[in-house]
Amino acid sequence: MASYQIGIDLGGTKAEAILFDSDGKEKQRKRVPTPKISDAADNYHAILETVVSLIEKTAADIPSKSPYTVGICIPGIIDHQTGLVINANTTCLSGMPFKSDIEKRLGRRVGMENDANSFTLAESLAGAGAGYHMVLGIIMGTGCGGGICIDGAVHEGRQGIAGEWGHFSVDPDGRQCFCGNRGCIETKISGTGVEKTYFETHGMRLTMRQIVENYRSGDHDCRKVFEQFIDDFGRCVGGLISILDPDAIVLGGGVSNVDELYALGIARVRQYTFHQELTTPILKNRLGDSAGVYGAAWIGV
Repeated sequence: MASYQIGIDLGGTKAEAILFDSDGKEKQRKRVPTPKISDAADNYHAILETVVSLIEKTAADIPSKSPYTVGICIPGIIDHQTGLVINANTTCLSGMPFKSDIEKRLGRRVGMENDANSFTLAESLAGAGAGYHMVLGIIMGTGCGGGICIDGAVHEGRQGIAGEWGHFSVDPDGRQCFCGNRGCIETKISGTGVEKTYFETHGMRLTMRQIVENYRSGDHDCRKVFEQFIDDFGRCVGGLISILDPDAIVLGGGVSNVDELYALGIARVRQYTFHQELTTPILKNRLGDSAGVYGAAWIGV
C-alpha cells in the first residue's frame, strides 16, 4: 500500500515539515522556529521536543490507519558505528543520539540524513540534476556542505561523509574552522567566510549581499574580495571535478544566487580542472529552499 510521507528539515533558524499524500502530492507544510538556548543540554532537549511535536502534528492530518514514513534532515552526520551525531553546525546535536531519541519518543523508526545529502537527493530526483547519473550537490550558504547521488540514491561513503567538501583544508595558514582545521573551503567561499575576509581586510562588516552589490557598482575593496572569492570557488570546484568527474554539479544555498558564479566562476573552474575541455554542467538549483524538506520526505522509513 502506498504511504504518506512526512519530511522534516531541521535548520539553524527554522524547522519545516512537509506532508505528501499517497499519490506524491504535497498536502501541507508547517514551519516553526528552531530553539536557541544558551545551555547546550537545554537546547538539545528543546530541539528534540520541537521536532517530535512537529512530526506528531503533521501525522495528525493523515487519515486514520494510513501508513506513513518519516524522514529528517539535519545539519550534521550520523556516525554509522555509534549512532551519534557528529560534525553538526547546530553544535548541541553533536555527540547526541538524536535519531534514537526521536524514535523512542515516536515509537517508530525514522530516516535521518545530512541536509546536504537531502538537498542533493531532491535535486537529483526532481530538480536541476534530474536525469544525470552522478550528481554532486554543493551548498554554499552560511557554511559549505555537499553530497553525492548516483542514479537517484545517496552515496554516503564508508563513514557517511561522502561529498563533505566544505571541510577540505585548502589553506593550512588560513582561518580557524569550527571543525578544528584551518583554511577549510567553508572558511573561504561560504557567505560567512567571505564576510569575515572583508572584515579582516578592511575592518568593516558587510554582508555577502552588500559585497556582491558593491562589487557590481565598481567598489575597489569589494572587487578585490569578490575576485578572490571567485578564484577560490574555481580552485575548489575544479579540484572536485578532477577527483570525482561528476555528470553534473548543482549549487544550492544563498550564495548560489550570485549570478557571476555561472559565468566568471565556471571560467575559473575551467582553469583549475585537470581536463581543459570542461563539459561538466554547473547548475543552479531548481527547488530552492524546498530541496531539503523534499529530500527528507523521500529518505523516510
